Parts: sequence; C-alpha cells; structure tokens
Amino acid sequence: MKTTISTRLMHTLYGGKKRLGSEALLRLSRFVESQKTEGDTFVNKSGEVDLYYTSFGWLLSYVLGIDLSMEKRRSYLEKQPVMSLDLVHYAAYMRCVLLHWLMKEGKFRFLLGAMRPMPIRSLTSFMDLPHDDIWSPYTRFIWMSLLEDTQNKENEKKAVLEKLRSYRVKGGGYSNLRDREVAMTNATVAALAIIGQLEGYKPIDDLFYLRDTQDETGGFKAGRGAPVPDLLSTATTLFLMGCYDIRPVRPVHDFIEAHWLDSGGFSATLLEDSSDVEYVFYGLLALGAL
Repeated sequence: MKTTISTRLMHTLYGGKKRLGSEALLRLSRFVESQKTEGDTFVNKSGEVDLYYTSFGWLLSYVLGIDLSMEKRRSYLEKQPVMSLDLVHYAAYMRCVLLHWLMKEGKFRFLLGAMRPMPIRSLTSFMDLPHDDIWSPYTRFIWMSLLEDTQNKENEKKAVLEKLRSYRVKGGGYSNLRDREVAMTNATVAALAIIGQLEGYKPIDDLFYLRDTQDETGGFKAGRGAPVPDLLSTATTLFLMGCYDIRPVRPVHDFIEAHWLDSGGFSATLLEDSSDVEYVFYGLLALGAL
C-alpha cells in the first residue's frame, strides 16, 4: 500500500517529538493545551474557535498524548456546515473526522476501518478554492491529500501531471499562478509532493532548485521577495526533501531553535513573538525532518 502524505507527516511529527527532552516536551505540550477551549476545540491567532486550527490541535494532541473528550469531539463535528465549507476547511474537517475515529477506536481498528473508501464531496462542488483555480499546485495538493486520507483514487492523474507544467517557472520551481516568472516555495513544495506521490520520489531538477534557495541563516523564504525566511516554508521544504531523501545544504537546527518562544510555541518568523497551534505543528515538523 502506498504511503500517504498524512502518514509521512505523522511519522515526521513523531520524529520531532523524539528529539525533545522531557522538559522541552512538557513546555510544548503546555502551550498546545493553552490554545484549547473547554469544548476541546482550538483557537486561531485572534483567540476564536477555528476548524482549521482545530485540525492542527487535534493532530498535535494525538502525537503529544493530550487528552480530548470523545463526546466533545463528536459534538463539535456534528455542528459543522459540511456542505458549505470551502476546500481548505472541508479538508480540515475530514482530517478531524479521521483523528476522532483514530482516538476513539485505536490505531489497529482505525486502520481496519480506513481500508474502505469514504464518500466525499466532488472537487467541482467547492465555490471557494485556493487562488480560485482547480488546477493550481496548492489546490491539487490539498485535494490529493484528501483523496489519500479517505481511500479514494485520483482519477485524473495524467491530467494533473500535465496541468502542473503550466505552473512551472522557467528558472526552476513552481507558482500557484500560471505563466509567472517567480517561483514560490509553497507552490514548489506542493507540486513536488504531488509528483512524488503520483510518480514516485525520484530526484528531479526542481527539487535541487528548491534546495538551493536555502538562506544563509538555514531557513527558507516563502519566495524570492520575502524579507526573511519563515518557519512554514522551512518546515515544508525540509519535509519534502526528506520524502526525496536529500539533505539541505546548510544546517537548520539553530534556525528552528531561534523560533521557539518562551511560551512553548513557535513563531512564524523572527519578526514575530506570538504563536498558535499551526506553528507548533510546523516547528515539530521541522525538528522531525532534520
């Protein structure tokens, strides 16, 4: 059976957890718990309950061993307006459903149940897509991950790979918009992950282009014009390079460490001093991908 992106992510998060001593792990876990509500949901940067952030919170809770109420999880999921969610939030909802089952049933029974395809909405049913484009690398990455998580097949494999070429930038890398001259890290990671999952993780030129964009600080920027490297771009690039079994040019540990705040969370960049569960996810992912 092919290893899904979500399984690769989970393994990497556990790798990050293993790198932490007991004191560091306690500090990280306490921060995650500080972002949890009485209803066992999680808040966004504004302190509001958010489905997208809850998907990160539940995933981190599972990895870190933080207790969540089964009844509260079920109640929250039942209240979601599933048919009106945009693609990003629908994917977050489905991940929450799967995490709820995993925490409820245990790993073995979950894996047995997960062998059957789950019914999901069609991609054309979403009115709001990233970049308003059904073929952009980021949109297709989210959709591919959703298909994998729910044991559904990508029936447009050939078309997806052909369409990706329209987003490739001449000098290397990809953009989420067609016919652009500047590549973006988010789009390049998404495109290379799609290619890897559909065709196998065989080193290609765009992978080495991405590797060579590493900043002298050890981090990776969102794009050429970004003022500083950020944790999201760094974590996702390291994760992708791990999938392809290649290493970064420069050491990255000090860059990641510099983003770890006294609160126990991770900041998005060195220009910020706040955190949330999304960036704890990226911090732990980056550590696991070292």
